Amino acid sequence: MFIGTYLVYATVMVLAHPRFIYPFGPDSFDDPTFTQHVIEGSDVHVAIAEGDEETAVLFFMGNGGALAYFTFSLKAHQDAGRTIAALEYPGGGGIPGSASEQSLKADALTAFDWLADRHDGPIAVHGYSMGTGLALHVAARRDVAAVLLDAPYVRMCELMTRASWLPACYMPFVQKWDNAKDVPQISAPVLIQHGSEDQLIPQEHGARLAALMEGEGGGVLFQPVAGASHNNLAGQAGYRARIEAFLTRADTPPE
Repeated sequence: MFIGTYLVYATVMVLAHPRFIYPFGPDSFDDPTFTQHVIEGSDVHVAIAEGDEETAVLFFMGNGGALAYFTFSLKAHQDAGRTIAALEYPGGGGIPGSASEQSLKADALTAFDWLADRHDGPIAVHGYSMGTGLALHVAARRDVAAVLLDAPYVRMCELMTRASWLPACYMPFVQKWDNAKDVPQISAPVLIQHGSEDQLIPQEHGARLAALMEGEGGGVLFQPVAGASHNNLAGQAGYRARIEAFLTRADTPPE
């Protein structure tokens, strides 16, 4: 009886799990300092604010799914004078369509190539929560100047396992979001910021990801942020200063 019930539960969760991964918000992003683009030949939506600094940033938000919820991160780059482009996810923020791991990763590469075509300087990628998987996916496949990760996970399926009591990382048809797979291909310097009070993605995920990168010989700086939770990390004192210091070092050629 118990085994049958568990198998039914597992089947239902496999079918339903995208709803939990992509609980996108409806609020549209209407910041007048950004312009909205649909990349030609695709359904990929990007918002961009132009800046004067040499380095541009491509931002990938978390699964809140609406850029309106990530203004602290966007403003950190805008106020520093950088061009900041952000991928908008289908199904959230008034963008039509629906999302999957495969489609979002393809969209992320399309967005990077679009930004690279219009920006002559270096491009850094910046991911928050679920978006860290997109930042790492791009960094493993494109020439990026730096990688900024806020509250990253090693494998999202581990978080699913904790929440569901199912072996999500080993189940077919589950979208795994395995950041560890991209680590060996990362050559750009990486900054990880992760709150000590993060209950959604515990800080140990960021520490483990940093350790994996160090094991591959990559340049990674892990910055635990005392008192920060998952949703208020970007609003903490020192958040911007750590980004600026890191990008300054990344832009400075070795002697």
